[in-house]
Amino acid sequence: MLAEVLKAPGEALKNSVRTVETFYYDNKIVRDFAYATLFWGVTGMLIGVLIAFQLARPELNMGTEYTTFGRIRPLHTNAVIFAFVGNGIFMGVYYSLQRLCKARMYSDVLSKIHFWAWQLIIVSAVITLPLGYTSSKEYAELEWPIDIAITVVWVVFGWNMFGTIIKRRERHMYVGIWFYIATFLTVAVLHIVNSYEIPVTFMKSYSGYAGVQDALVQWWYGHNAVAFFLTTPYLGMMYYFLPKAANRPVYSYRLSIIHFWSLIFIYIWAGPHHLLYTALPDWAQSLGVVFSVMLIAPSWGGMINGLLTLRGAWDKVREESVLKFMVVAITAYGMATFEGPLLSLKNVNAIAHYTDWIVAHVHVGALGWNGFLTFGILYWLLPRIFRTELYSKKLANWHFWLGTMGILFYAVPMYWAGFTQGLMWKQFTNEGLLQYSNFLETVLQIVPMYYLRGIGGLLYLSGVFLMIYNVIKTVKSGSLLANEEAQSAPLMPAVVIKGETPHAGGHWHRLIERRPVQMAVFATVAILIGGAVEMIPTFLVESNVPTIDSVKPYTALELQGRDVYIKEGCVNCHSQMVRPFRSETERYGEYSKAGEFVYDRPFLWGSKRTGPDLHRVGGKYPNSWHYHHMLDPTSMSPGSIMPSYPWLFEKDLDTSDTEAKIETLAGLGTPYEEGYAQKANEDLMRQAREISADLRKENIEVKPEKEIVALIAYLQRLGTDIKVKEAK
Repeated sequence: MLAEVLKAPGEALKNSVRTVETFYYDNKIVRDFAYATLFWGVTGMLIGVLIAFQLARPELNMGTEYTTFGRIRPLHTNAVIFAFVGNGIFMGVYYSLQRLCKARMYSDVLSKIHFWAWQLIIVSAVITLPLGYTSSKEYAELEWPIDIAITVVWVVFGWNMFGTIIKRRERHMYVGIWFYIATFLTVAVLHIVNSYEIPVTFMKSYSGYAGVQDALVQWWYGHNAVAFFLTTPYLGMMYYFLPKAANRPVYSYRLSIIHFWSLIFIYIWAGPHHLLYTALPDWAQSLGVVFSVMLIAPSWGGMINGLLTLRGAWDKVREESVLKFMVVAITAYGMATFEGPLLSLKNVNAIAHYTDWIVAHVHVGALGWNGFLTFGILYWLLPRIFRTELYSKKLANWHFWLGTMGILFYAVPMYWAGFTQGLMWKQFTNEGLLQYSNFLETVLQIVPMYYLRGIGGLLYLSGVFLMIYNVIKTVKSGSLLANEEAQSAPLMPAVVIKGETPHAGGHWHRLIERRPVQMAVFATVAILIGGAVEMIPTFLVESNVPTIDSVKPYTALELQGRDVYIKEGCVNCHSQMVRPFRSETERYGEYSKAGEFVYDRPFLWGSKRTGPDLHRVGGKYPNSWHYHHMLDPTSMSPGSIMPSYPWLFEKDLDTSDTEAKIETLAGLGTPYEEGYAQKANEDLMRQAREISADLRKENIEVKPEKEIVALIAYLQRLGTDIKVKEAK
């Protein structure tokens, strides 16, 4: 065929028009991912409602270690992000990609492997996270064997996707495909770099990065997981499903080009805005701020392109529930992407960071943008592949209004709580003293907001249950068109006629759109630049993380106690980063220095303060205070909403892996003295007996082997490596 084209391009093209191939779209894999989306959506949201009410009523953890906020909060985020949204992405991609490429998915076998392996990964998260197996890195808590499995499954997905693109019958790659390509490539890079960890045992590892560097890599990953898992694939689906639902073409092709390239280039730089006023170097923080502010342009460009696609179709929005969901989703995307740059401004971030304002911001995006667009696509897609009508448009409208009210009941109280926290933390009296010196005062003030947040979650979830009923009735009224027949002419080789440029008669960007490999290379270069500029100097220039001679590695007992702290998910409520504000140094003590974290693998700076910062807690209270506080928090802090941890007093500390942990950290550069690993447990028991003996002086009998002793040792170490200012 190629020879014919070269000899007589006009004749070959003429012949090709007469050749029409019949093929079949695979709707079964779309159905499977749609069902998984609904199942895991309900699961993740149920857990979310439970932990929302736990913040107001800690006894709702049911008295077990497996259902505490610290352990199941990461389960909620993983279930919603990677199970609900993840399956929603694959549902939308598998449906739209086949039709945009005019080709069945490259391999049915790869599709099935992808589906079942992804569900197994989710099940593994459901099992391991409540058991306390966690890396503690936000949105990347799963341990190293599961990280490897995620990598393999992601490669399977990419293999299937690129195979389909290569064998496509449509030469032009539509804008949705650009976003799918960028999603696959960037998520792969993010996951591999952030998951660099050294295994200690089967379900325990230590980060390959430490302290400041670990924080930079984590929030380079964390921010861009939001960008390239929760945003770019959904933008790709918006560009496909919104025009389909509205029966209108995309408003602007040129705007979509600007939107795509500027978004993927700028987004990757913005991660450091999560670490403003921390020990991260100032230049990296400033880069994060600059690029975060710039992000508003491409983000709103995408929102405008979506909303203006509905020009001439707004009358349908009043009637069609699908369009209602999509319009609110795009509006929520616009709100969240306006608020993100706003929160990256240092003066705003100084008030908002560590408060519930951030929780509200995140959930406007998750519930509005991801949730509502997913629901809209499901309502549009399922009746088509089952060859029937939606069972009840009235129920779909009820779902829309319940979901909208749920978002409002969730977000508004959390904004109110965030503003209240930020202002109360910084309030001083006329005499120059902290107005609310007891951190608990600021927590008790917002407990009513936590109840309202839980009610909002229940409203949102009730709408999802209505949807499931509607979907079940819809599916029963039709039958799945598992293999949908389609016809198309085969893809011909590009023809260059004498005197014409390869993109003659079209936009210059067509030249890139018709070459998936070149598109992938350019996209990869665009997303690598920002990360490289931020990370390479931070890793290679020593002045970015100045060391402090007095900072020493953790002892064996302190290290084991730190791992207990990680297992219980304490980082979900407590930060370990005193920022250089007068309000924080007065409340907690000397502000945190970069050199204090050089042996922290992983870093534990946290992203939310439901409880006070702990970086200077070492030596602040006697051992007995920590003992009673963990056994019954209200005995030390009346009114506390922290749950009790009785199992720490019952369970013996597992010291079988102490030597392996010390050897692993020594291999990563932690300067333990030679031979310490072999005598680590001996040193561990010596320190544990000292703490046990000290507790005995206050008539507290506890065996040195218990987990609580190790946790106390770790807490008493925090912030004591440098001479610190006494907190008032």
